[in-house]
Amino acid sequence: MIAEFRLPDLGEGLTEAEVVQWLVAPGDTVTLNQTLAEVETAKAVVELPSPYAGTVSTLHADAGATVAVGAPLIAFDVAGEEEGDAPSPDTEEKAQPNLVGYGAAPTATGRPARRARRTSTAGAAADTAVLEAAPHDAAPSVSVERVIERPRSTPPVRAHAKRLGIDLVLVAAALGDRLITRNDVDAYAERTGSGQGDVSVPVSEDLGVPTTAAALTPGERETRIPIRGVRKHTAAAMVASAFTAPHVTVFHTVDVTETMDLLAGLREDRSLSAHRIGPLAVIAKVVCLALGRTPGLNARWDEAAVEIVQFHYVDLGIAAATERGLIVPNIRDAERLSLVELSEALKALAETARAGKTSPAELVGGTFSISNIGVFGIDAGTPILPPGQSGILAVGAVRRQPWEYRGEIALRQVMTLSLSFDHRLVDGAEGARFLKDVADVLEQPGRAMLLR
Repeated sequence: MIAEFRLPDLGEGLTEAEVVQWLVAPGDTVTLNQTLAEVETAKAVVELPSPYAGTVSTLHADAGATVAVGAPLIAFDVAGEEEGDAPSPDTEEKAQPNLVGYGAAPTATGRPARRARRTSTAGAAADTAVLEAAPHDAAPSVSVERVIERPRSTPPVRAHAKRLGIDLVLVAAALGDRLITRNDVDAYAERTGSGQGDVSVPVSEDLGVPTTAAALTPGERETRIPIRGVRKHTAAAMVASAFTAPHVTVFHTVDVTETMDLLAGLREDRSLSAHRIGPLAVIAKVVCLALGRTPGLNARWDEAAVEIVQFHYVDLGIAAATERGLIVPNIRDAERLSLVELSEALKALAETARAGKTSPAELVGGTFSISNIGVFGIDAGTPILPPGQSGILAVGAVRRQPWEYRGEIALRQVMTLSLSFDHRLVDGAEGARFLKDVADVLEQPGRAMLLR
């Protein structure tokens, strides 16, 4: 029988998703829970597992197409059923449960396995001829087999390869059957001389996740980029925040020399050498301590209930600029974590964001956020509140400059902190007290013992 799989609900409030790439094609045999495709929602790239074991009959959407939740996505020819024995609505509903990580009730035994990659040597001669005709695209001394299945990689890597004009099939031919990374693409480009015309403008971001400008076509006077996915969601959220919450921003420049000395000492500690604790981890820890003294900044405005909801935990959002746009994943219960644990959580968060694998669940429910604009070389700014939060702290660059110290002028390391808050929940005095608490600890780390 033919069984249709409709796009499931992939997260709270999401109504559509864009098909990033198909990992199967019509005629392929798939197993239960085998990954069918990668789709991009307004919050994350999600892998869709198969709810059926059978043969792919039809792909209802091409890569790059936007599909509404509930619309047909793919059809399967499922063995063991007659054409006339259509499943009941209840059966279909059970076979297609909602949310990320859904899976049908097992109808087959055995461990789900990824479909083996298929190659063919029939086209090898033709491929070799093409490579010889264009030696600048060829990897030296590589036996190329024609890859039928799309090479495995992440969306940011595919976008990077596209900007450089590199076919990932050629990269896969040199590397074999494994996940292709950004370094693999760069190494191939350097080896073959590809991508020399790429116009890239490196942009610093909060977590060191690389972003680049779109490649320009010679003679092109303008470029039109569809607004969708993370960019579309972020734009709507920022407009909603700016026009619903009365923003106030206060600034404070602080001498962080002692904090930087503390970090230098921690780096020399052999027991901590593997953790690479940085300034952002210290600031995250201090923020959690200071929020305990300023509950209004760890709250939200409930318009419907006409209430202020104060949180007794800190789900700390960390702004990250990725190739897909700005995202703010959260560190759950950050107030319970030690400095070392916060450092590890930040590292894991950055690696996940860099790979484009941040899940929708990690992007909702934050109570306070930090934006590290200092990695851009920027001193201060006016950050916009994430919807549902009453405070966000922007952390500026650490600069060595003359500073008054103990009645004299000395060369010190200073940083500017920028705090935006919702004036409906937080008075100016309360916002200033929070910022002063954070600054005092960064100026004298020992003062953390006084916060509770």
